[in-house]
Amino acid sequence: MHRALKWLSVLTTIGMLFILIGGALVTKTESGMGCGRSWPLCHGKLVPDEITSELIIELAHRVVSGSVGLLVIVLSIMAWRTIGHIRETKFLTVSSILFLVLQGLLGAAAVKWGQSDFILALHFGISLISFATVFLLTLLIFEIDKKFDAEKLILDVRLKKHIFAVTIYSYFVVYTGALVRHVNASHVCRDWPLCRNDQLILPTNLYEWVQMGHRAAAGFIFIWICYITFFAVKNYRQQKVIYWGWIISFILVSLQVIAGAFIVILPLYSLYIALAHALFITCLFGMLSYFVLLSYRSKINANVSQQHSTNKESLSK
Repeated sequence: MHRALKWLSVLTTIGMLFILIGGALVTKTESGMGCGRSWPLCHGKLVPDEITSELIIELAHRVVSGSVGLLVIVLSIMAWRTIGHIRETKFLTVSSILFLVLQGLLGAAAVKWGQSDFILALHFGISLISFATVFLLTLLIFEIDKKFDAEKLILDVRLKKHIFAVTIYSYFVVYTGALVRHVNASHVCRDWPLCRNDQLILPTNLYEWVQMGHRAAAGFIFIWICYITFFAVKNYRQQKVIYWGWIISFILVSLQVIAGAFIVILPLYSLYIALAHALFITCLFGMLSYFVLLSYRSKINANVSQQHSTNKESLSK
């Protein structure tokens, strides 16, 4: 049973990744209306008469979303029965189904009645939370054999605060990135990192504000994660999950920044780079969500906390 549950959890997590990447593909190729105002059918038919590339992309996204949705339900039921004694399991199983249904309803509403770009940008964020809940549930399932016990981790209260804050902030960064795609502002600025490298001026229209706002938000989270990674590498060499986890997070946020720059620098390959961009932020958000789970389950490292308090007092003197 446990082995089958592990395989199912991995398959479902990969499926959730395909949903997120598929959603980004639909937005980037403007295929949201590939099936017209009909949902869940295409143009009111199971097999439409006229097949277009937009229809194929939109229909494939719906099929994948529906299939993975069934996997999420089966996984949640099996996990509830198998590891329901673990305190986070029931919360994650309910949340995974709830957010899956919510993202499906939001997608259906966008097709049937249409929505503003600011509302549509929420779709990717909700899908991201849905992915995170399934990802965390998968990690809990792999803890069944107790090769790794998260409750034995000891974390500094300062690190915990950074983890919760940067995770919440990352969601804002995700929203600004999704908004860039939905308002078609990806190429409004032809230079990088500034909108016009030869002119230090403020954005002149909404599209430039959206683009530059996202760049500023992404730049700040890059600096923030650099700092947390430095802190983790310095103080948590003996706790490999924290040590390597933040190194991986730093690599992911670096790839995220590089991909964002390449979308502007290499416009001919912007579609493929944009999909990689979505993949990197999804993996990063998954890592940050895992750190939140570890923070919730771990103990406070009194020694590290006391050391920072002592350093702070010394600086004040």
